[in-house]
Parts: sequence; C-alpha cells; structure tokens
Amino acid sequence: MFFTRTHEFSLPITKDEFKQRLLGKRVKIHNLDFEVIELDYKLNIIPHAEQVTEIKTLPITEVDFKEASGKTKVVVKSKIRTLDAGGPYLIIIFCLFLLIASVTLFFTSDDTMIMYMFLGIGALIFTLFWIRMERGYFDYVRKVRRYVKDRSM
Repeated sequence: MFFTRTHEFSLPITKDEFKQRLLGKRVKIHNLDFEVIELDYKLNIIPHAEQVTEIKTLPITEVDFKEASGKTKVVVKSKIRTLDAGGPYLIIIFCLFLLIASVTLFFTSDDTMIMYMFLGIGALIFTLFWIRMERGYFDYVRKVRRYVKDRSM
C-alpha cells in the first residue's frame, strides 16, 4: 500500500530479447546482491540478504512484460518483503495514533500543550522514519528500476 511502487515503460524489442537481457543476471546495490529469476511467467528481482546482520527493509520487484506489435510493454512493480513489512507499518500506526490522540485532545481538553506535544512527536517520528525509508528501501526501488530500464535498452 504505502510501499508499493509501479513504473511502466515501452521498449522497441521483443519479449524474448528483453527476457534474455535480464534473466539470470545479478545486480549489486549498496553491497547487497539482487538476482533476476523467472516465476509464473514474470521476472522477479529478489535480494540475497542471508548474510546481512543489520536491519534492512528490502523490496521484491516483479517485472511483467507484454508484447504487442513488435514492442514490449514493461511494468516494474516493487513491494516490500513480507518479512520486513511489520516494523514500518507499526511505526505508521503509532504515528497515526499520536495524530488521533492530538485531534481528540484538541476537541476535549483545555490543555493544548499535550496536544501539540503529541502532534510534534508524531510528526518528528514520521519524518525521521520517512527519511530513513527514502535512503534505504526507496533507494533500492529506484536503483532496481533504473537497472531494469538501462539493461533493457
């Protein structure tokens, strides 16, 4: 939902040629190895994170392609790994609860200081979280998408 990104583009090559350019290849992003494999008539770009000791939020990218009149329409869809999804969603839910609490306090309490504190803490946590996601997860998504596009051209 929040962490799914889709990108579409067209190529002047056939579906088989596109598949040959990517299938079985590996790409290294931030010292992490991603491999291109075929599952269910789609290409999947999956991370090899078995040796990673620090906490990382990584994408799994599906590359779907359809051929029409000598051109190939490519849809690159990146989504968060199920294993990694719990932490980011908990942070978003926590920030949402802080927002709800501050709005509730705005209408029910005369003490606006606590309301502003809840609102500020929620905004600060969400901002720091989103900056970290932009430097980590979304950077992986951008670089995998760029790899697919550059490799296929």
